[in-house]
Amino acid sequence: MSAPTQDRDIALEADKGPAMPTVENNTIHPASRTLWMILLAGSALVAAGVMAAVGWSWALWVILTLALFLVAVYVGYRVTAGHRQGLDQVVRALIYLAFTLAVIPLVWLLWSVVSNALPPLLSNPQVLTEDMYAVSGGVDEDRVADGADIVGGMKHALIGTLIITAIASVISIPIGIMAAIYLVEYGTNGWFSKTLRFLVDVMTGVPSIVAGLFAYALFSVIFGPGTKMGIAGAVALCVLMIPIVVRNSEEMLRVVSRDLRESALALGVPKWRVITKIVLPTAAAGLASSVFLGVARVIGETAPLLVAAGYNAATNWNPVEGPMNSLAFYAYQLFQYPLNPGYPDPSLERSWIAVFLLVALVLVLNLVARLVAAALAPKKS
Repeated sequence: MSAPTQDRDIALEADKGPAMPTVENNTIHPASRTLWMILLAGSALVAAGVMAAVGWSWALWVILTLALFLVAVYVGYRVTAGHRQGLDQVVRALIYLAFTLAVIPLVWLLWSVVSNALPPLLSNPQVLTEDMYAVSGGVDEDRVADGADIVGGMKHALIGTLIITAIASVISIPIGIMAAIYLVEYGTNGWFSKTLRFLVDVMTGVPSIVAGLFAYALFSVIFGPGTKMGIAGAVALCVLMIPIVVRNSEEMLRVVSRDLRESALALGVPKWRVITKIVLPTAAAGLASSVFLGVARVIGETAPLLVAAGYNAATNWNPVEGPMNSLAFYAYQLFQYPLNPGYPDPSLERSWIAVFLLVALVLVLNLVARLVAAALAPKKS
């Protein structure tokens, strides 16, 4: 290496300044993490001193702590590493703060549901095996006088939710996936595909009560005014679920490389066979995720089922005969109209348990979607 080159390298190393904690693999370096914790603790102490002087307020203390922490991060890195490093660390801190603010409501929600529903569920597991038919006319005062027993259960609502959601899935999944196949494979630039895509986008934002009114009007025309049954609730959920499945499946099918299609077509394989043997297996993981997301979206709907499926205190296994209850409507009804207004605790406990079951069902669906997506994902060599 020549002397001028060595001198230039030495000068560049001198201009870099003191070595600072680096960021590797998009994660905070341990040294930076330690420095952040020290600055955050110091900011919290300073903010606590200010609050002690002007009057304590938890909200103002948190805001002041975060503001002081951001200023301290910028000043600390600005002095030791320059303006760019200081600004980068401030933006990084803001991103982590935004993530924390997004997670806190979710954790709070889950904790509220679990803490309010799990103790009464463990102490009264019969709520899962009984319906409300025996107490629909009132409350057995002897059983609730001590406040330790929950009268009635939610078997009818749980069964109704599973039946209605299953029927809606059987109807919506084939229609949604086939519509997505048409948009991606056959009608990419046609007027019909553009119209279909526009209508799907519009239906994605339609309020759920509109879907319930549509199903109610449809079945009233066919079976007579005032008709409410489980199949009507399933049709209402289909109106909400099909657009979600179409849009998500369309995006998953577009991810499949165009080279795979063209290679198969160049070998003389019919288009329908290319779709069934190449495109769909390749996109199977994404399609499974889109389907389960659509199911999780509609399983907790209340308004359309209230209008189209109605209310039934007894267990109804027949979706084409009589009203059928659901967990969401069951929780709303007991929360809004306790069976015993003078002592609403048993009704409120049942309402929390119904909400817990809905959250558990959504959680299970998301876990199943991840497992299916991992199992069907293309294997890498």
